[in-house]
Amino acid sequence: MSIRGFEGLRVYQLSEKLADEIWQIVSEWDGLARDTVGKQLVRAVDSVGANIAEGSGRGTYQDNRRFVRIARGSLYEVRHWLRRAYNRGLLSEDNIHTTKPLLQELMPKLNAYLRSIGSQKPMTND
Repeated sequence: MSIRGFEGLRVYQLSEKLADEIWQIVSEWDGLARDTVGKQLVRAVDSVGANIAEGSGRGTYQDNRRFVRIARGSLYEVRHWLRRAYNRGLLSEDNIHTTKPLLQELMPKLNAYLRSIGSQKPMTND
């Protein structure tokens, strides 16, 4: 059985993987770090996948593109919060080695997905 819709998109799958990795990292932080940087970071990273999903369900190329742009903005926010976490000593070397490749793969895939929306002819049920 193949996965259809947003769940089958590699960009969405990467966003889920990054969100799960960050959740795991933040869950190990102390209370202050979790309640400040952690909550912001988790909200931002969860927003990436949520916006990809919502855009795909909106029904128009314009709406889908708008939500993917919002997802891209959330990914930039993730980068900001990861920089804050790093500068505050909250990330281990293992955390960096886990999240950095995901970020490096996700950003260009998100941009490529944005460029592809609307460039394909809709499929018909003929």
